[in-house]
Amino acid sequence: MSAANKKATGNEDLVVGLGSTGLSIARYLQRNGKVATFFDSRDEPPGLDELEEISPGAKVLLGKARLTKNIGRIIASPGVPDSQAMMKKAIKKKLEVVSDIELFARAAKAPFVAITGSNGKSTVTTLLYQMCCADGREVLAGGNLGEPALDLLSQETPDLYVLELSSFQLHRTANLPASVAVLLNVSPDHLDWHADEDEYRSAKYRVYAEAKAAVINRADEVAAEQSSHCERVISFGADAPADGHYGLRIDNDETFLACGDTLLLSCRDLAMYGVHNQLNALAALAAGDLLGLDMSAMLQVLIEFPGLPHRMQFVARIGAVDYINDSKATNVAAAVASIQSVDSMLVLIAGGDGKGGDFGDLSSAVEDKLRGAVLIGKDAEKIARALDTVMPVHFADTMGAAVSMAAQCAESEDTVLLAPACASLDQYSNYMERGKSFCTAVEALQR
Repeated sequence: MSAANKKATGNEDLVVGLGSTGLSIARYLQRNGKVATFFDSRDEPPGLDELEEISPGAKVLLGKARLTKNIGRIIASPGVPDSQAMMKKAIKKKLEVVSDIELFARAAKAPFVAITGSNGKSTVTTLLYQMCCADGREVLAGGNLGEPALDLLSQETPDLYVLELSSFQLHRTANLPASVAVLLNVSPDHLDWHADEDEYRSAKYRVYAEAKAAVINRADEVAAEQSSHCERVISFGADAPADGHYGLRIDNDETFLACGDTLLLSCRDLAMYGVHNQLNALAALAAGDLLGLDMSAMLQVLIEFPGLPHRMQFVARIGAVDYINDSKATNVAAAVASIQSVDSMLVLIAGGDGKGGDFGDLSSAVEDKLRGAVLIGKDAEKIARALDTVMPVHFADTMGAAVSMAAQCAESEDTVLLAPACASLDQYSNYMERGKSFCTAVEALQR
């Protein structure tokens, strides 16, 4: 970009981090005629060729770089922590640091729903999107799931946006006037990114700050406090709900999704597997209620939607043993929810990069239902120590070996459950690749 353009624009934006979000920021700035410099700490980051197509001649800094005086604002990709060298310099200089979601909130011409939580947010985002479609709404969904939020703004303005938001994005978003804010749950996670657990929790509760209406988990007293300013608040939980709220009721030994005293749908009719997905369904219903969606349309979605891949995904039944892929269980709380959703005895496959988390809760979760555990990855030994007094533990170098060991441990009517309680980046490019590896290994058992 020419010096003349820089001078005319004034202070420039520095986009930190390429990848899908960084490229979406580049497209957004290009559409709005904004000049930017791009930085990535990697010497050969992906997306450089695409960036040149989006913004020909843009200045790109790679590896170690100096924060120049012409930079007035940092737009940071979610994967870049504050501890990264360039970010530390920016914070020290007290530059404005924003997320792509901050830019989205400033520019969006339609209302939006903001959905976050330590676990379940992708499922609830997808459920609510499908519920809106079933009710005839024009809706676009994205953010931390699927299409980056800023790319949604390049399309025709819908009736509503549905956004999945990570703690990283919320941490750098100062203004988020959501029509409906949803916080599903909060448990320690991403402690390798956030300074501490308090910062992580603060980022999650940030979703309620400017919201008009809120969905809260009844088990979370802090959520009730943080959302008290909202015009309407609807709660969900695993207990029997009060009038106008959502929960579970038992009638003739059968569990139902309910709103107040009204029984809505038998949990047997849910296409999704597990108690935690019953809670996800209730949260989506509460959000849909606040949006004024038709109840019958929402319930039909719950009857038909089988869940997202790698989230309590049924893979196969081999020799009277079920194989379930929950590779998305990337933290301890998610793995505990997965374990609690299995009624049978199970063989657990877990391990990876624990991101500084505490595996202590796994021990109590598997008590009296664990046939055996097969551990993989960087923090396998840490998990083994947490399970030491519970049952026998085996170690495997590969997913194929882990599945073979698990199959040998399992007995008739058991479940082999991949619920890693860890991130995947020590062995895989992402949790999807890990889940696919598990599915491939299970399929190999049938040959």
